[in-house]
Amino acid sequence: MSGQLGDLLSFRRIAAIPFDACMAALESWQLSGQDGELRLGHSVLRGPIERDHHFGTCRIEVRLARGRLRPRVRMRLEIEPWSSTTTVLELLPGRLVRPDAAYFAAGHGLLDFLIRGLPARVPAQQRPDQGQLRAAVGAGGPAVRPA
Repeated sequence: MSGQLGDLLSFRRIAAIPFDACMAALESWQLSGQDGELRLGHSVLRGPIERDHHFGTCRIEVRLARGRLRPRVRMRLEIEPWSSTTTVLELLPGRLVRPDAAYFAAGHGLLDFLIRGLPARVPAQQRPDQGQLRAAVGAGGPAVRPA
């Protein structure tokens, strides 16, 4: 699906988490799920995670639940780096859908739920190491004492 109609039916969020940390969290969730699936409410993220090394993006198949009596909508979650500290998550329909309030509520709810579950902290390898802290103290910076 392309063009303006596809854009109106997709859901996009920019998360304040580095791309690598976001992918590490999604991969760990996938490993902990059954058969490579992660259930978020009644919706399902299905593995494996596809990586496009040329563009640096990832894609996960999603089955979006819109209610008990409705079939899940096949979608895809595209994940790409936005900057060194942020990641874009976009949920795109895989086929033509009939948009209604339940569709929009489910799409927004799934992305909100997913982003709330991502780690809020930057991974340890991206924090300044103890050598950098000692150099700052030695150069007249504030004294840092272990708690």
